[in-house]
Amino acid sequence: MTEIFGIITIALLAAGTGFLAWRLSALQRRLDVLPAAMSQGFAQGFEERHRAMLADLHNGLTQQGDRLTTALTDNSDRLRTATGEELKQTRDTLHKLQLTLTETLGQNREAMLEKLALTTQALTGKIDEQLALIAGKVNERLDEGFKKTNETFTNVMTRLATIDEAQKKIETLTGSVVGLQEILGDKRARGAFGEVQLEAIVRNALPESAFEFQYTLARGVRADCVLKLPPPTGMLAVDSKFPLENYERMFADGAERASAAAFKADVKKHIDDISSKYIVPGETGDGAVMFLPAEAVFAEIHARHRDLVDYALARRVWITSPTTLMAILNTARAVIRDVEMRKQVHVIQDELGKLGADFGRFQSRMDNLAKHIEQAKNDVDDVHVSSRKISERFAKIERVELEAGAPVKALEPGDGK
Repeated sequence: MTEIFGIITIALLAAGTGFLAWRLSALQRRLDVLPAAMSQGFAQGFEERHRAMLADLHNGLTQQGDRLTTALTDNSDRLRTATGEELKQTRDTLHKLQLTLTETLGQNREAMLEKLALTTQALTGKIDEQLALIAGKVNERLDEGFKKTNETFTNVMTRLATIDEAQKKIETLTGSVVGLQEILGDKRARGAFGEVQLEAIVRNALPESAFEFQYTLARGVRADCVLKLPPPTGMLAVDSKFPLENYERMFADGAERASAAAFKADVKKHIDDISSKYIVPGETGDGAVMFLPAEAVFAEIHARHRDLVDYALARRVWITSPTTLMAILNTARAVIRDVEMRKQVHVIQDELGKLGADFGRFQSRMDNLAKHIEQAKNDVDDVHVSSRKISERFAKIERVELEAGAPVKALEPGDGK
């Protein structure tokens, strides 16, 4: 209603404005006629006419303003009254509509709540069933997943344990390699390492009587180990020292690199020292052993420096590594065992003779026992015959099969069986 009142007010203002514009246009027309009248001699009455026209115009404008004000006031009162009545009717209508809507919404709400409760109950039942099915399937899947996960975790832990163990072994091996490099870097430590390795191999392969460590020869030279083998080999000296400096320099880079000639010179000098120190006619065998604890040095000599092998054989020195020394010691152990068996042949023969005599007596006694067993078997059979006949007699007596007055037949001598 406020919008309608505003529209009417704007219309009235527009009408008043139009009227003022019409009056101004009329005044303009009169002003346009004024010069012509002045030019025709009406100059004397022009001022009076002009004042009269202005007075008329002012009175007309004042009356028109009063009429507009009165009309606007009347229209405003009528609009206010109409608007108030319409607002009251609208308010009453809205209140009735609100009451009706409230009642209708209450009824619909109760019906909807009942339907919603039923629907919710049914839906809840279906959801519970579906959730139960889903829970069962989920539990199955979870059980399978947990089982697979446990298996995978177990496998992973096993592999991790294996990896950890391997890592520990690698770390241990790394430490051992570093320690070995430190050992092999020092000449004295390298010699001690070779002696320890030689002692371990010899002790595992031969009996205590077949070797001796740190043995001093007649000329005052001490060998790392001597092997006491049967004739014609005799006693063999084993040296565990070996040249390594120039061998490592052969594979070095830069200014530290050494030629193969220096390495070969070191090996030849070592071969000469072993041949002159440890081959003593009348005391040791016709040869000695040069033990190389490093398989790489042994392989280098045999693969690329065959002349060193020939030189050592000419000097009656046998170059060995841990692997080849083990083969030599196994051969020596077989020879020692064969010699010992030959020494004990007569003892074995005597024992075999005694064993044969004992077996003869055992056979004779076994035959006598067999005879006694056979005789006992025969006696048992006779006892069984007599027992059967006595049982038959008792059976006849029980059946009263003996004839009256008939003499009882005496047992014959053959019936005693």
